[in-house]
Amino acid sequence: MKVLVTGGAGFIGSALVRHILQDTPDAVVNVDKLTYAGNLHALAPVADSPRYAFEHADICDGLAMERVFRQHRPDAVMHLAAESHVDRSIDGPAAFVQTNLVGTHVLLEAARGYWQGLDDAGKAAFRFHHVSTDEVYGDGEDLAGGFTETTPYAPSSPYSATKAGSDHLVRAWHRTYGLPVLLTNCSNNYGPYQFPEKLIPLTISNALAGRPLPVYGKGDQVRDWLYVQDHAQALCRVVRAGAVGETYNIGGHNEQRNIDVVHAICDLLQELAPPGSAGPAHYRDLVAFVQDRPGHDRRYAIDASKIQRELGWRPQETFESGLRKTVQWYLKSIGVR
Repeated sequence: MKVLVTGGAGFIGSALVRHILQDTPDAVVNVDKLTYAGNLHALAPVADSPRYAFEHADICDGLAMERVFRQHRPDAVMHLAAESHVDRSIDGPAAFVQTNLVGTHVLLEAARGYWQGLDDAGKAAFRFHHVSTDEVYGDGEDLAGGFTETTPYAPSSPYSATKAGSDHLVRAWHRTYGLPVLLTNCSNNYGPYQFPEKLIPLTISNALAGRPLPVYGKGDQVRDWLYVQDHAQALCRVVRAGAVGETYNIGGHNEQRNIDVVHAICDLLQELAPPGSAGPAHYRDLVAFVQDRPGHDRRYAIDASKIQRELGWRPQETFESGLRKTVQWYLKSIGVR
């Protein structure tokens, strides 16, 4: 199978590309605009593969997307390209509307035009897999269990609102035009190569530099954490075996308070890279509580029983094992260990 991956130089996208090329016989066409969060270094282990092609292009460019489909003739699309940082969406929502909504529309139309030109067998085999987030469900603080695939949407931030809108577009293209789509909504990802604006890599880098470790409010917001390699494996399972038109929630079964995540990182660093005499006695001493962000959801929690039941997937990493691997990777990448 030849898979067109959008956003394949991003954190989750690059993990997906590496997994496909290292662990499957499939080929990848990576379409990425290379914004601030794009990192071609994350693709260095597979960049020389004869099954890999890179297209430096913007999903909002309709002519470029039509050319990519025409030239590479993919069997499936895995659409990950998105603006994804909540704080940035609060400061500048326009970029999120453009990429997440307009870009998804442009890609859907390019895919639809290509799909309609395939023969019957090609049409039946083609898949458009849209990768989304648990944040579309809003605040799950009062929810007894986790978000299911039928939980009503209630996005809180410009980021989650644009992702919710893109989910609706994908479902509409399936219902109206018959485009064979799949959707997945995942919980918080973490692991190697993550851009340091996110909680875990930011905490690691700040701690090692002796800088404050900012924690919103009291740090009692709860998130479910999913190791990025587990997510990549789940995405491949869905695009190969998922039922057309269905949504699958992907979670790590690892709900943690933000403050507990920060403390766990501090404890791992204390063990693996203790601070020098000029640093704090313990990395935990660097924790600094800061004003909470506007509209901050209290809890996200994924019920991933559907993908386990129907597709046989479940995460391999616990939060403890995945976080240790992540901290060790960052220490090695900066030459500490």
